[in-house]
Amino acid sequence: MTAGTHVVFGTGPAGRAVAAALLDQGAPVRLVNRSGTAPIAGVETISGDATDPVFARTVAANSGTVYFCLNAPNYHRWADEFPPLQRAVLGAARAADAKLVVLENLYLYGPTVGPLCEASPVNPTSAKSRVRADMSAELIEAHQRGEVRVAIGRASDFIGPGVRNSAFGEFVFGPALAGKRAQTVGRPDTDHTYSYVPDVGRNLVLLGSHDDAYGRAWHLPNPPTRTTRQIILDVYATAGARRSDLTALKRPTLRALGLFNRNVRELLHTYYQFDAPFVVDDSAFRNAFGGRTTSWDEIVATTVDWYRTHPTTPTQSHGLPETTTEKVTS
Repeated sequence: MTAGTHVVFGTGPAGRAVAAALLDQGAPVRLVNRSGTAPIAGVETISGDATDPVFARTVAANSGTVYFCLNAPNYHRWADEFPPLQRAVLGAARAADAKLVVLENLYLYGPTVGPLCEASPVNPTSAKSRVRADMSAELIEAHQRGEVRVAIGRASDFIGPGVRNSAFGEFVFGPALAGKRAQTVGRPDTDHTYSYVPDVGRNLVLLGSHDDAYGRAWHLPNPPTRTTRQIILDVYATAGARRSDLTALKRPTLRALGLFNRNVRELLHTYYQFDAPFVVDDSAFRNAFGGRTTSWDEIVATTVDWYRTHPTTPTQSHGLPETTTEKVTS
């Protein structure tokens, strides 16, 4: 491996976005995933079990910067499967004397009042959020002990090309293109910050390039916060749909459906994010490093175009009663 290679663990939408941003800069990149599929033509991709410390150290050897964009393979086993992944990659970066840039979500904060900033209290209220808080603390403690240089970039719910399993994924864009009813969670008229995946990749790479970014967590820059309904209206207009309905899943419905559908049950632990305003303050990052975000018009147009060429049918039907349906258009 070329000295100073950037090693990206994870080739989901975020990992691919990081790799694309690095390639735009002409940087050498190695991708690591479970499947062995090569998501970017011409880029070295190694498959293996990243929980294996030996494998992780081998693929990270001689690297300059390691990007941790992995997620647990089974969401319902997130609390059990995620920490071993981080520990192995953390150990690999330490062994390589490489910088470690980690992508995190916002679970650790729990329910809060007002915009989220990096100084917001850590208030985990579920097993997943407690694990996320512990994992984040593990990273900062490793940095403070001088074992490895760590920078953390935190993003909100994903939207963008390649994003299917998200609150703003296939259950919005698929129905919009089919002229059917979109599905969301909670109260769609509340403000909610979403993270555009290509911006996540670019800004995570920018974060990793600044020595003064290490040793703490940063909120990655996001497009302006809007209500979920406003964005869905734009999606339907861009998709050319005349009119559709929006199904908003409320907590009692999720509980009832969760008795029979494990995936639906898992939505309950972040329901608070969609039942009240969920606004992310990214001013610290912007003031320190600048950063780039994409306009909502471009986000919607690009993502609709991606779904046109990658059609999908939602894999899970929630079977919602008509009483939970709300109109997208007034």
